[in-house]
Amino acid sequence: MRVEFFPCDSVTETRYWVRHEEGLAMMLGPGSIEWGSKRSSMERVDYAAGDLGMCPHHEEKWVGLMNTPHLQLIISDEALMAASERKSSEVGLRAYRKFADPRLGALVAAVNVERVAGFPSERLFLDSIEQALAVTLVNHHAFQRPSPRIYRGGLTPARLRKVVELVHAEMDSDLSLEDLADAAALSINHFSQMFRESTGQSPHQFVLHRRVERAKEMLRDAEMRVLDVAVACGFKNQQHFARVFRKVCGASPTEYRQEFAHRDQPSA
Repeated sequence: MRVEFFPCDSVTETRYWVRHEEGLAMMLGPGSIEWGSKRSSMERVDYAAGDLGMCPHHEEKWVGLMNTPHLQLIISDEALMAASERKSSEVGLRAYRKFADPRLGALVAAVNVERVAGFPSERLFLDSIEQALAVTLVNHHAFQRPSPRIYRGGLTPARLRKVVELVHAEMDSDLSLEDLADAAALSINHFSQMFRESTGQSPHQFVLHRRVERAKEMLRDAEMRVLDVAVACGFKNQQHFARVFRKVCGASPTEYRQEFAHRDQPSA
């Protein structure tokens, strides 16, 4: 685990920002940060001391004003996978601009106390904290990304991985075929053919199915409105979301949520 401290005014001008690792941040004082998938449409988020934020792997955003002192913990892939029971699939953290979790907050606060003191404890202390953080994140704030089935021929593993990472990072955006082809460094026509050979799906089918998988994870949170889930997963409106979700899952988003809640209830 890597510990990074950011004082106020960490960003003095709007810049493009790419997160290559899983990061958990805690605000050490009040302030605000501007975020946006496009430079022309930045959203300001106000924070209080103790608020948490989650920055998932390979997230690409524009970052503007950042006058919030905060501590950022970079969680290793090894720790997340060790905390996961499903070793064959990739663990992905959900993106949160701002959220609260008393367990995570207490663990990050302990790391901050250690930082202020100059890290007097042995490395084992931070390793133990990272393990506890990873278990909490995997159990409450993560989802399993199914590994795409690889067919003979098609894209190289490296190119396919870049496309899949883009899909997950820009799930809420209006992804175009050109965006995906650019990620693979291929022409649109060549990319479409090679992608189908690699996955057995067209790029459009692949993106829709990944959006539905993300939506299923989010629908398990009973407090999230179906409309908010639709928008977060890149659907243009709730009707389109419901139509695609039913086609893929055989049930509407609301029916899926009700069924999940029913299964999750303890038996008498």
